[in-house]
Amino acid sequence: MSLPISFISKALSISEKQVLSTINLLEEKATVPFISRYRKEMTGGLDEVQIENIQIAFLKLKDLEKRKKTILETILDQGNLSQELKAKIENSWDSNELEDLYLPFKPRRKSRADKAIELGLEPLAKMLMSQQGDSFSSMAERFVKGEVENINEAIKGAQDIAALWISERQYIRQKIRGLFWREGVLKSKMVKGKEEEGEKFKDYFSFEEPIKRIKSHRFLAVYRGQKEGVLKVVIEPPTKEAILMVADSVIKRDGDFNKEIQEVVKDVYTRLLKTSIETEVKKDLKTQADVEAIKVFAENLRQLLLQSPLGGKRILAIDPGFRSGCKVVCLSENGDLVGNSTIFPHPPQNKGTDAMKKISTMVQQYKIEAIAIGNGTAGRETEAFIKRIRFNTKVNVYIVNEAGASIYSASKIAREEFPDYDVTVRGAVSIGRRLMDPLAELVKIDPKSIGVGQYQHDVDQAILKQRLDSVVESSVNRVGVDVNTASKYILTYVSGIGPQIAENIVEYRKQNGGFTARKELNKVPKLGTKAFEQSAGFLRISNAENPLDNSAVHPELYSLVKKMAKDAKCSLNELIGNEELVGGLNIEKYITKEVGELTLNDLIKELVKPSRDPRKIARVFEFDKRLRSIADVEEGMEIVGIVNNVTNFGAFVDIGIKESGSNPYLQSSR
Repeated sequence: MSLPISFISKALSISEKQVLSTINLLEEKATVPFISRYRKEMTGGLDEVQIENIQIAFLKLKDLEKRKKTILETILDQGNLSQELKAKIENSWDSNELEDLYLPFKPRRKSRADKAIELGLEPLAKMLMSQQGDSFSSMAERFVKGEVENINEAIKGAQDIAALWISERQYIRQKIRGLFWREGVLKSKMVKGKEEEGEKFKDYFSFEEPIKRIKSHRFLAVYRGQKEGVLKVVIEPPTKEAILMVADSVIKRDGDFNKEIQEVVKDVYTRLLKTSIETEVKKDLKTQADVEAIKVFAENLRQLLLQSPLGGKRILAIDPGFRSGCKVVCLSENGDLVGNSTIFPHPPQNKGTDAMKKISTMVQQYKIEAIAIGNGTAGRETEAFIKRIRFNTKVNVYIVNEAGASIYSASKIAREEFPDYDVTVRGAVSIGRRLMDPLAELVKIDPKSIGVGQYQHDVDQAILKQRLDSVVESSVNRVGVDVNTASKYILTYVSGIGPQIAENIVEYRKQNGGFTARKELNKVPKLGTKAFEQSAGFLRISNAENPLDNSAVHPELYSLVKKMAKDAKCSLNELIGNEELVGGLNIEKYITKEVGELTLNDLIKELVKPSRDPRKIARVFEFDKRLRSIADVEEGMEIVGIVNNVTNFGAFVDIGIKESGSNPYLQSSR
């Protein structure tokens, strides 16, 4: 069986040639960031999203191929695999259709129909299905023997067998499935006695909505309510229409068999098809809702990871609090912890004067350039307190989203980094480092703990992890990583580098004092030719002898850039960053079979602005001074805020008070 590339091509509106080239690269263990950045000629310029969609679709087809193999082997072992059935299975690439074909041969628990077959009633069931003859009762008389004690038992057994056969017919299942999707209505009701326990689900205590219109977040809310035992949830199309649909496919004519076959038809739908198709549709709805929720989560995470960094500044970071005080740490421009203390400027201690003196001393002692304050409890009060202090130099104050900082502070990573400090110090360090470089710090935290998703604990956890890891990898490689200063945690996400190679890179730095050239990466244990190819373009070496080592230019293009410099009659150092010299190059001159216009355009941009960071520089943001609590918010006010989470039902905006405002009209396009 060869995988149908045409399916992926049609589904994604991408040419078969592009799909095939991308799949070949993926099969060669190339990563999505590498393919999108350095193999544009091979993919026709596909971006990361398109490449990842191809990867997802391809993996689904491979999973389906494995399923088909299992099904074929099972049916073959039973001795039931005809050439016609084999061809149908091999040519099917729809999971529901495939399972329909397999259903009659699928091992199952003993059913009423199986028992009836053992009693010898299969011939009578065939007579019922043929609907030929004058009297079905007289036919049934012949089967009253042994354990079949009367005509009614014979008829009932034959009906059970007929019902099973009808329920397994592929075209009937497809018709009912289509009816569910066209006319099905999801209904949820509160489980009796769950009023208080299920208060958060009160909107769904008596809820109905056609499934073709239901939004993913509403389905996931209902799904969670059912999972927690608060809601009873059913999906059903019009029952009469469904039964008529089965009848039209089964009943051949009016006659003596009509009563018995009508009973079979009703039984087929209500006992066999309804439950089966309903379960299937619920599963498909859940899958669709998961995809949508994960998509929202992934985009929010990308926005968060690519937040504007302040850069290498000396920072005083504060994890605010009331009763337990505010934990204060001072960080060097490299993010190293150089000092820490605790202040108590708020109730119940109210030691504001002492706190001001301590902050002023630390700012002066450690030559602090910026102050980072966590946006949690007492954050706004701490910001107001800090802004009352008069410093000798300009010190900007930033509010930092601290979601997940407590998770980091108690993690194995934090214990490894700061074994001699408690969780409060580690949490404050995380807040300060997030201001310096959000990406480098957030990669240490499980994305699910950052608080930027919807229903993240209800969706498929394996798919969620895979998608979020992909977003982190994409973000890290988009920005690039200084191989001599990066932690092993961020190095892990560089294209082609996993945890082991990341550790080896850090160990090599310790033993050799850092890298002086990209080619030196080849000396790192286990970093072979493939890993070098995948990672080199995303790793930066500042102050390297070859300036290209501190750019996104891949080593495989170094000789080409040297040729460009020679043609421009200048040195490599003179060419890089010189817009006039670079702009004077005729790129058509450098087009080859391997290097086309797409790659050359990227190369020219990089030569003009080498190692450009796609992120903007962090800027000071101030909340509306009129707001101290929700009571200060009035209808009609225009206020500024920070979007900290976008969902399908609205955006959550931090306006500087405890509550986050939700604006359903703020779209996630941002």
